[in-house]
Amino acid sequence: MENTTEARNPATTHIDVMSTAEILKTINQQDQQVPAVIAAPEVMTPLTHIVDQVVASFREGGRLFYIGAGTSGRLGVLDAAECVPTFGVSPEMVQGLIAGGQSAMTEAVEGAEDSQEGGAADLKAHALSAKDFVLGLAASGRTPYVIGGLDYAKSVGAGTGALSCNRGAAISAHADLVIEAVVGPEVVTGSTRMKAGTVEKLLLNMISTTAMIKLGKVYGNLMVDVKPTNIKLVDRAKRIIMAATGVDYATAEKYYEAAEHEPKVAIVMIDGDTDLAQAKAALQQSDGFIAKALKILK
Repeated sequence: MENTTEARNPATTHIDVMSTAEILKTINQQDQQVPAVIAAPEVMTPLTHIVDQVVASFREGGRLFYIGAGTSGRLGVLDAAECVPTFGVSPEMVQGLIAGGQSAMTEAVEGAEDSQEGGAADLKAHALSAKDFVLGLAASGRTPYVIGGLDYAKSVGAGTGALSCNRGAAISAHADLVIEAVVGPEVVTGSTRMKAGTVEKLLLNMISTTAMIKLGKVYGNLMVDVKPTNIKLVDRAKRIIMAATGVDYATAEKYYEAAEHEPKVAIVMIDGDTDLAQAKAALQQSDGFIAKALKILK
């Protein structure tokens, strides 16, 4: 395995004597390398396969599990949590598991990432099945907790993927689909919360967002299944209705209430010129896709 995540970066060997502006410029220059890594076919091709398999799992009633330790685990938990308000899905649909449990989100849990048994046990506790997909996250590519989780996932027939930042990563041998996003040595040697963390965050954004788009959670580029859980999101929901249909705020507000606070239903009611029951029935028949529901109502 090429351990580039632990290598010294020749561009930053004197970063300790740089000015504030020079340090910031150097970090920024290093960060700019990350998108190009993602764009490369060796990342984009397996990424596409992973998303397609995640979508297939969702359509069969399965779930997506991110499993990792440290920064990687925290990023998985973050992405999973943000799917709920953004796309209106249940917390069970996308879940992030981190070595050491929820307390590890804010402080290190010594030794938790070194337990293969821990990764398997955490997935077993969630009744993992063959319908599910497990994506192992490890910047170093060698975390035992992740390896244990992936091996357990395979044993129950679940789909598996591995995301790391080293070529020839150990976790790659334990998954069906493999992404090795090699962003090179960090600005501060071994601090994988930096470029490695950035590439993981970008990739997780791409996986969950693309999967939700493929499930009809987006209309045009609008998050029509947004869960309006606070004042800001209630206002956003009404403005989404406005943007999708061209009605004014007052009309959007009226339909938002009539649609029982579901922007997607309100849009179908307005553009399909129909009532609540028919709008819901059309959406159910179209698997939640607004464009298909509107065609049904014509």
